[in-house]
Amino acid sequence: MFWEISRAVLQYSRRSCCLKRHYSFLPDDVKSLRSVVNPDVSKIRNIGIMAHIDAGKTTTTERMLYYSGYTRALGDVDDGDTVTDFMAQERERGITIQSAAVTFDWKGHRINLIDTPGHVDFTLEVERALRVLDGAVAVFDASAGVEAQTLTVWRQAEKHHVPCVCFLNKMDKPAANLSFSMESIRQKLKANPVLLQIPIGRGKNFSGVVDLLTNQRLTWKMNEREDDGRVFVAKPLSDVKEPELVEEVRQARTALIEQVADLDDDFAELLLTDFGDNFDAVPSIKLQEALRRITLARKGVPVLCGSSLRNKGVQPLLDAITAFLPAPDERPHDLVRWYKDDLCALAFKVLHDKQRGPLVFLRIYSGTLKAQTALHNINRNSTERMSRLLVPFADQHVEITSMTAGNIALTVGLKQTVTGDTIVSSKASAAAAARQAHKEGKTSKGHGQQTSVVLSGVEVPDPVFFCTIEPPTMAKQADLENALNNLQREDPSLKVRLDPDSGQTILCGMGELHIEIIHDRIQREYGIETHLGPLQVAYRETILHEASASDTLDRTIGERRHVVTVELLVQPGEDLSQVAFAEEAAGTLSDSVKEAVENGAHSLYLQGPLLGYPVQGVSTLIQSVNTEPGTSPAMVSACVSRCMLKALRLAGGQLMEPVMSLEVTVEEEYLGTVLGDLAQRRGTVRDIQSRHDNKVLLASVPLAETRGYSTILRTLTSGKATFSLELDTYEAMSTQDQNVLLKRTAGLL
Repeated sequence: MFWEISRAVLQYSRRSCCLKRHYSFLPDDVKSLRSVVNPDVSKIRNIGIMAHIDAGKTTTTERMLYYSGYTRALGDVDDGDTVTDFMAQERERGITIQSAAVTFDWKGHRINLIDTPGHVDFTLEVERALRVLDGAVAVFDASAGVEAQTLTVWRQAEKHHVPCVCFLNKMDKPAANLSFSMESIRQKLKANPVLLQIPIGRGKNFSGVVDLLTNQRLTWKMNEREDDGRVFVAKPLSDVKEPELVEEVRQARTALIEQVADLDDDFAELLLTDFGDNFDAVPSIKLQEALRRITLARKGVPVLCGSSLRNKGVQPLLDAITAFLPAPDERPHDLVRWYKDDLCALAFKVLHDKQRGPLVFLRIYSGTLKAQTALHNINRNSTERMSRLLVPFADQHVEITSMTAGNIALTVGLKQTVTGDTIVSSKASAAAAARQAHKEGKTSKGHGQQTSVVLSGVEVPDPVFFCTIEPPTMAKQADLENALNNLQREDPSLKVRLDPDSGQTILCGMGELHIEIIHDRIQREYGIETHLGPLQVAYRETILHEASASDTLDRTIGERRHVVTVELLVQPGEDLSQVAFAEEAAGTLSDSVKEAVENGAHSLYLQGPLLGYPVQGVSTLIQSVNTEPGTSPAMVSACVSRCMLKALRLAGGQLMEPVMSLEVTVEEEYLGTVLGDLAQRRGTVRDIQSRHDNKVLLASVPLAETRGYSTILRTLTSGKATFSLELDTYEAMSTQDQNVLLKRTAGLL
C-alpha cells in the first residue's frame, strides 16, 4: 500500500508540474503574445508524429516538448504523466487513443505538432490529422523496421501527399539494426531513404550519432546527475581519433552526396561544375538545400536515428523538422487563391468540454480568424458565432484574440460544425470564391441555390464490429442518447443506429478496443452504467447472378390513389453499389421521380435480404418506371425497394466477411503452436519472415475468428509474442461457413 500511495503522489506531482509549465515560454505582454501565436508563415511547421503502436511516438513528443523549453520535467508513458496522453484510458493502458495537438518553438520556428495513435482501431485519428498537416515524422522501432501499422499510416501520408522525415528510434535495443531498417523502408514502403546519420555504438553502448551533413560527432552524456539528454557534445569529425569510424562516415557521406545528386538536378549540376570528385569540399548548406527540395518533392525521405527513451538524438530531429519539412505556404491549396485574403478553414476534430461545450479544431488556410465573430459553415449552410479562440496545448489552452493563416486553432461556440466542414467568414465570401472558381473553369459543388467551394473532408472507414448498448434504466435513455451524439461528433468512425425490429440501440466501431474505450468513456465521463451486448461482426451482402424483377404498388391513402410499376435488373458489379437508368427510362422520368428511385434503391442497399447487412458489389439498372398522376415520391421509393428485394432474392445471396491482415512476431519455438491455432481460425498464411532471432508470420484471418486473440496468443506463447491486425478486404464466405452463420443467427445452433 505504501508503494502504491507513493507512486500515485509521484504521478500527481509530475502531472501538476506539467499543468503549471504549459505557459512557461509565453510572455505576459499581450502584444508579444500575439506576435508569438502569429509568427511569419515561413517559420511555421505543422507536423504529425505517426508510427506503429509502441514505436515511441508519445515519448518522442515528450522529449521535443522538454528540449524546446515547453516542459520542465520529462514525462513517461509508463508513469502516465505525459502531456499528450491526458485521457484516463490512455494513462492506464499506456497507449495513445486520440490525437493531441501541442504548440512549441524551436530555434525561431513555430511547430504545431499532433501526436497520433498507433493502434489500428483509431486509424481515423491519423487520417484526419494528416489531412490538415504539412509534414510528418514517421517513427520506427529500429529493431523491427517497418511494421503492419507503419504501412497503413505511410499510405495515409502518401494519399495526402505529405512529405516525411524518418526517425529510427530505440537504437539502444540490442536487436537494433540500421541497415535492416533502411532496407525495410526501401522494400516495404517503396520509398527512397536518405541516411543523414551514422549511429555511434550499438545496443546499450549507443551513445550518439555522426551528422553526415556537417561531419560532426554528437554524443550524449548519461550519468546519474545528468541524464535528461539536454546537454550533448558536438565535435568535428577531424578531431575524432577513431580511424574506423572516420572511414565509415566518409563512405556514408560520399554515398549520401551521390544519392542526392541522382535525385536533384540542380545539386548534380553544382557538383559537376564546382566540385568535381572533391566531395569533401561540398558545403553542408548546399547539401541541406538540395535535401529540402528532395523532401518537399517527395523524391526521398531523410532518415535520422536515436533513442527517445534514453534522451538521445531528439534535438537533431527537431533541426531536421525545421530544415526539411514544408512551411504552410509551400503546400498551397487550390481554394486559397479563390478566397484570397478571406478566411478559409477546415474543421478536422471536435471535442466536448463540460464547461465550454464543443471545442472545434480548425486548420486555417487563408485569412485571419478572430474571436467574437460570426462564421459561415458552407457544408451546413449555417452561420454561427465563435465566442473564444484558443491555442491548443494538449488538454490545456491559451486564449488569444486572433490567428493567421497556416496555424491550427481551437474554437469555442461552434455548435453545429462537425469534422470535414469548411468554415469561411461569410456567405458573400463563399459566393465570391465560387464565382472565381467558375471563371477558372473549375467544378464546384452545389449547395441549395448557392454554388459553393468546399475543402475536401476526411474519409471515414466503415465499422467492422457492432453490439447493442442499453442504459441501466429507461430514465437514462435520454442521457445515453446525448452521450452517443457527442461521441459520434467527436469520432466519426463511431456509428450509432436504431434496430427497426427490436428497437435496440446498435453501437458500431472499428474493433474490440474501440468499442471498449467508448463504453468506458460513457461510464466515466457521462456517469451512465450502460450494458453492452455481445460483439458481432459487420458482414456485407452481395449477389451471385443477375436477375430481373417487376413490381406494382397500388395503394389508396385517404382520398388519394398511388399507383407505380417498376421493372429493374440487378447484376454483380464493382465494390461500390450503383444505380443506373436505361436510356428509355432516363428520357421519360422527371428529376423528382429519378431522385425517388435512387432513394429507394439506396435504402435497400443499407439492408440486404439475407441478414440485413449492407449490400455491396451490386449494380441496379432501372428499366422502366410508370406512375399515375398524383403518386407521391415516397410510394415510388417504396415500390423500388420492394422490387429490388425480389430481384436480390432471385439473384442468390452471398455473405461477405471482413478479412484481417495479421502480423505475428513470435519466437521460433512457438511458431508451430501459433500456426496450428491459426489453422483452426480459418487463417491463411501468406509468408513467414525472419527478424533477428524471431519469426514474423504474415497471414489473413476472418475478423470473426480474432475475438479474444490477444489472450489466446499470450497463453500459447507465454507472453512472448506480439501481433497487429488491420482490415484488409471483404471476401465471400464459403457455402458451409455461410450456412453455419445463417443457422446460428436463426437460433438453430
